[in-house]
Amino acid sequence: MSDAGTGTRRSEIPFRNPGWAGNTGEFDLREEEVRGEDYVGAIPADGGHPGASPARPYMLPDKDPSAPLFEGLYEERAQKILGRYPESRAALIPLLNMAQELRGHVSDETMREVGERLGLSLAYVRGVVSFYTMYNKRPVGRFLIQVCTNISCNLCGGDEVLAAFLEQTGTELGETSQDGLFTVMEVECLAACGFATAVQINSRYFENVSVDGVPDILSRLRSEAA
Repeated sequence: MSDAGTGTRRSEIPFRNPGWAGNTGEFDLREEEVRGEDYVGAIPADGGHPGASPARPYMLPDKDPSAPLFEGLYEERAQKILGRYPESRAALIPLLNMAQELRGHVSDETMREVGERLGLSLAYVRGVVSFYTMYNKRPVGRFLIQVCTNISCNLCGGDEVLAAFLEQTGTELGETSQDGLFTVMEVECLAACGFATAVQINSRYFENVSVDGVPDILSRLRSEAA
């Protein structure tokens, strides 16, 4: 199909934005400034300032499924989170986020612990956890790779990028690689439609990902793990 009046085929029109999100106009940002690593930084276990304690990233490389949830610095964070809400049940999602940050997934036992802390039934907590896809119901790898295949990313090869991640990690959807490093998932919109295909790995975004770029990303992650 051609654009009217130009004679140019739409397939010949460049459509990929070569920059990173935010790197437009007079800005000259380095990759590490845009990817989110500098912004996220080190997360204090106690949650830092009370106003920020409910809003920490909660998907980190290091996970301990058997770690105590409401002890030490994490108990301090829980107290800060609870102090932000007039009703204790309003703290459910921030406490679940904290639990996933620490343990890597939200198990039945974790749901029970959080529910007891807030005076909520297991059924109530399970209803929230099962509603949101952001909660892992079973352990995941060191790197949780979430590939968007919604409309914008789909048109820019999202399905092929997803297939490449699965093939090169030797996994099926939701399965963890034998080395324990990677779990690959298909997700809905990651809110980076201008930089398709978008891939979220733990708390970090990668934009304009193509099939050819998948090996480099996995190599980088393996180097980080080492």
